[in-house]
Amino acid sequence: MSNKIKNVIIAGGGTAGWMAAAAFSKLLGKHISVTLIESDNIPTVGVGEATIPTLHLFHDLLKIKESDFMAATNATFKLGISFENWKQVNEDYMHSFGYIGQSCWAAGFQHFWLKGYQQGLASDIGDYCPEHLASRLGKFAALPNQDRNHAFHTDAGLYAKFLRAISEQHGAKRVEGTISKVNLNHSNGFIKSLTLADGQQINGDLFIDCTGFKGLLIEEALHTGYEDWRHWLPCDSAIAVQTRQTKPLVPYTRSIAHPSGWQWQIPLQNRMGNGLVFCSKYMTDQQAKDLLLENIEGDKLNEPRVLKFKTGTRRKHWNKNCVAIGLASGFIEPLESTSIHLIQQSVVRLMQSLPSTEMEPAVVDDFNRKMRLEIENIRDFIVLHYHVTQRDDSEFWRYCKSMEIPKSLQDRIDLFVQSAQVYKTDQELFGEASWLQVMIGQGLMPKEYHPIVDNMSDEELAGFLNTIKSTIQRRVNSLPNHVDFIQNYCRSAEMR
Repeated sequence: MSNKIKNVIIAGGGTAGWMAAAAFSKLLGKHISVTLIESDNIPTVGVGEATIPTLHLFHDLLKIKESDFMAATNATFKLGISFENWKQVNEDYMHSFGYIGQSCWAAGFQHFWLKGYQQGLASDIGDYCPEHLASRLGKFAALPNQDRNHAFHTDAGLYAKFLRAISEQHGAKRVEGTISKVNLNHSNGFIKSLTLADGQQINGDLFIDCTGFKGLLIEEALHTGYEDWRHWLPCDSAIAVQTRQTKPLVPYTRSIAHPSGWQWQIPLQNRMGNGLVFCSKYMTDQQAKDLLLENIEGDKLNEPRVLKFKTGTRRKHWNKNCVAIGLASGFIEPLESTSIHLIQQSVVRLMQSLPSTEMEPAVVDDFNRKMRLEIENIRDFIVLHYHVTQRDDSEFWRYCKSMEIPKSLQDRIDLFVQSAQVYKTDQELFGEASWLQVMIGQGLMPKEYHPIVDNMSDEELAGFLNTIKSTIQRRVNSLPNHVDFIQNYCRSAEMR
């Protein structure tokens, strides 16, 4: 075919740009030329430093060794997120990775747990999940043949450099420069080339927009449109700062709610990543900066910087011959660490859908439909954290508690409360265990459990629950300390 894609142009670097470059160059580089345009004068956002377990799939594709990646990026292991003050002030819960308990053909484990909890036979639902217990006890090991229900805390800047090395090793070309003009083909509206500030012109067949919130190609040139979700996710600002590490490393991210948003703590091997997400309607930048600096430990390694964003999504992630990836495609705040996942999904799905230079409409439409479904499901999961709360101590939380939510989320909540069932499709990112932990952690408790549970006597139910719990305790107790394991497995060169 003479109209095959031959030249892929990536506008922008950072995590999104170099993930795309690494994947295209290593997996398709024998047939496709990859060029990435990046300016040293344009800083990347670079605060997406927590991931979820799906990153293993991307690294498997690129044959990246876990210990090499972790040493290069000062990474630590992540087993979940601790949510503090979300349900109510001074109350917390853990959303961990992994599976909970043991289900049967008719009902999930939560039905058995619910009856046991009502009768005083069951403890916290997290006690029936190995990753949940391990995160609380500070235990971890990467063992042969284990389920990889762990993720990472990583330095986003170092990760981009790590991927750049892979990209260039496999033939990707980096061009230093600032894009001054996007040139369109007036006959079909496709992007023809990019003109740089020095006059250089870069021609391509497929253009990947990784220019961040600006959306230089997808929005400024192609006018794709943006769907604003701030009525459901009202936070629109963040302040980030790095500090020296002062505490033993924990294998989880901390998310600490405050009167107008929340604060993150992400532990790396050599430092702590800190940030404050807030709604500018209820808090000024200076108030947010003061609050963040009051609640960090260790000396500052950089000056706090303010980031402004608008939660939502492009109306199309793929428009004409341009695909937006990363922040250029939209933004859902980093509460559940989904940013890098969405980047990798876009990259892999694009490679799976690779069209001819004609950009077949059916291919483009299918890509957009799948990305839309994915991002809407993630949106609903994030909105759940804000809306299902008992907090009414500030105007911000009163708004979140009373706001109208997407019908798709309300249907899930109603189903769970009425029947303890968790609705989930095969294409969704977050599994039943995730929805369970957050709904119960935020204060939702089902009214009924499945009648099959009553086939067990109270004694049998207690034995069933205790067997699962004790097996998990023995398994977790046998694991090494998280910090000790990192030092032996993937300690960074800086720490040696």
